[in-house]
This record gives sequence, C-alpha cells and structure tokens, in this order.
Amino acid sequence: MASFSLYTKLETLPPALKEEAKNFIEYLVEKTRKKKSVSMSEKPLFGSLKGKIHLSEDFDAPLDEFKDYM
Repeated sequence: MASFSLYTKLETLPPALKEEAKNFIEYLVEKTRKKKSVSMSEKPLFGSLKGKIHLSEDFDAPLDEFKDYM
C-alpha cells in the first residue's frame, strides 16, 4: 500500500480512531524492534562451543555388533 493512500485513509478517520490507529502503529514498531533485538542477540558467535564437545578416542573404531557384516 502506498504511503499517500494510507495517509489519506487515516485523514478520513474520526479523532478517536486516529488515536487508536496511532497506538497500533506504535505497537507494531515496538514489536518489530523487539523482534530484531532478540534475533540479533540469539545469534551464536563463531567458535562459542569450542571445548564443550568431546569425542571419545575410539570414535572411528568398528563396532563389535557389525563384525558379521565386515
């Protein structure tokens, strides 16, 4: 929707509905701002799990259960 047509529609509203529309627009702006800040803060940093994941020494060793298939 073009800004001009939105503005003209807002101008035709009575004052009480203009106030309600203004409040709703402010709510949407705040909701978008919070959503952006949450998504930016939840982004993991490269290397943030370093030292937290460990594999056992025999990770690549064949399993006894599969000896029949080898």
